[in-house]
Amino acid sequence: MEYVDRVDDQVKLRGFRVELGEIEAVLTRHPGIRDAAVTVHENRLVAYLIESAGVADEELRAVLQRALPEHMVPAIYVRLDAFPRTPGGKLDRRALPAPDLGRAAEHVAPRTPVEQMVADACVEILGVDRVGVHDNFFELGGDSILSIRVAGRIQAALDIDFSVREIFDRPTVSGLAEAVETALRERQGTRLPRIRPRSTADESIPLSFGQQHLWFFDQLMPGQSAYNSAFAVRLAGPLDTSALRMALDGVVARHEALRTTFTAVDGTPEQVITPVGAVALTEHDLEAVTAHDQDTYLRALVRNEVNRPFDLAAGPLFRALVVRVGVDDHVFVLSMHHAVSDGWSLGVLSDELSALYAAGVSGEPVSLPELPVQYADFAVWQRDWLSGEVLDGRLAVWRERLAGIPDVLELPIDRPRPAVQSLDGATVEVRVPADLTRVLRDIGRDENATLFMTLLSAFAVLLSRFSGQSDVVVGTPVAGRGPAELEGLVGFFVNTLVLRCDVSGDPEFGELLERVREVALEAYAYQDLPFERLVDELAPDRSLSHSPLFQVMFSLQNAHGRQLELPGIEVSSYDVPLTTTNFDLSLHLAEDTEGLVGVFEYRTALFDASTVGRFADAYVRLLDQIAATMGEVSVSS
Repeated sequence: MEYVDRVDDQVKLRGFRVELGEIEAVLTRHPGIRDAAVTVHENRLVAYLIESAGVADEELRAVLQRALPEHMVPAIYVRLDAFPRTPGGKLDRRALPAPDLGRAAEHVAPRTPVEQMVADACVEILGVDRVGVHDNFFELGGDSILSIRVAGRIQAALDIDFSVREIFDRPTVSGLAEAVETALRERQGTRLPRIRPRSTADESIPLSFGQQHLWFFDQLMPGQSAYNSAFAVRLAGPLDTSALRMALDGVVARHEALRTTFTAVDGTPEQVITPVGAVALTEHDLEAVTAHDQDTYLRALVRNEVNRPFDLAAGPLFRALVVRVGVDDHVFVLSMHHAVSDGWSLGVLSDELSALYAAGVSGEPVSLPELPVQYADFAVWQRDWLSGEVLDGRLAVWRERLAGIPDVLELPIDRPRPAVQSLDGATVEVRVPADLTRVLRDIGRDENATLFMTLLSAFAVLLSRFSGQSDVVVGTPVAGRGPAELEGLVGFFVNTLVLRCDVSGDPEFGELLERVREVALEAYAYQDLPFERLVDELAPDRSLSHSPLFQVMFSLQNAHGRQLELPGIEVSSYDVPLTTTNFDLSLHLAEDTEGLVGVFEYRTALFDASTVGRFADAYVRLLDQIAATMGEVSVSS
């Protein structure tokens, strides 16, 4: 979305209000520029110039960057002999020729060590061949999740505090390098210490804050599968089960988390890392079962496997199942407890199992990169770092942000809320077409917001309309892997952020998106405070009838997930039935080639499927309405 105010030539671009006249004034002060006109084309600032002497783009950018913020520096420079005029002699911006967008792709290599470091981080995280100093992080495919990883890379490499907000405010390499250099000069704030291997193998190993929460839940409600995590695929082709077993043994030997159990010493839980051994791999053969019954048996096996509770004290907390359906047809299931894994871990496992299986089949050696630390090292580090002034400071921020939040989001439920919340759950599918997804992404970019922020804002509108509340509190997961040394580890790092969406005053969607963007960026800046510690602080007297702080979850899985790849085998997903849930209502979306696909997950003790179906239909209709009005719909309309 772009618009120009005819009075003061004001443009709104990626959430910033830009005075075109200010940019033109800086340009025309240059002795080589006789006249200048600035406009917007396809979400990029374009400077049209009439020169009195030749001036390089780089020189003009440098002049502008010294005088103006990064978001006011044009991406494209077009030379003209004269400007088009209206019959009254005024500049006719609409008649300016469309720029050659190929010029915007002109690569300018990093010029300083800091620019090179920032560019390298963007190349690695975005998976592109190169990034120039004027390339825009978000135009190259960046999003909220990837921005957190880039910020973590910069922070770890230079030992500075570096906020995700900087990437949103200065999304080019040159802009980020300037922010890094400022941070290097100031060196203010509490810097994140490096994670180092444990000094001895004999000392007791504490649980991370996240693990402790799951351990207490298991003590309170033993024998539950609410925190089981599962991954299932169908394998079409000749499966080498010996090579698969070797690959599984390899990842378990490599990651201590997969060999971890939990015990209590004088009432205090500790991690116990067991010696390397064989993985618990179960095999079933359904080839002899009739075709009529085969699918029923298969689904029952998978359902029983993914819902079978784990014993946190006895272990193992990682197991595998292979079901032989036919000669070259298998279903492969990995099950693990969340105390030793998270969604990111599934990507790590997919990468390493793929490499180790291929090596087992070919007989060739494989060399995986050495892990700098293990999960237990992270747990010790987290306990040491998040204490004292560091912990108090983060708690103070969150305490202020969440003061006075409602106890419960009162959605219209079909049955009275039970005194003790049930964990039984089910899902309703939802799909957003690709064309609609593209428009929503563009609306977000115009407000300098990500697709996640746009979809969350719409979800907040939906929840406000159904609940009648304007103070809407939603939880969302974040990877929790800021330090670079954690990226290749299997373990439970994911954290939950509490996002308080202010829907009051019947704002138009664009205004609400600005509010949600600010809330999200503030939350990202303090995402290292474990949710469990926040709950202890803000909700010490918890109700068993609902989850603390929020009852509704939202997530968007980006399109950068890794898939299992086995030589000679076609790998496809196999749906894992969901029978438990931890929240009243959750909306989980993921990008694919056809747009967005996802589910509304809900407590069956509270909602009927038909009710949640209405939520899903209303959400898609709302997204359509937002796209049709380019974000000018109000909360109440």
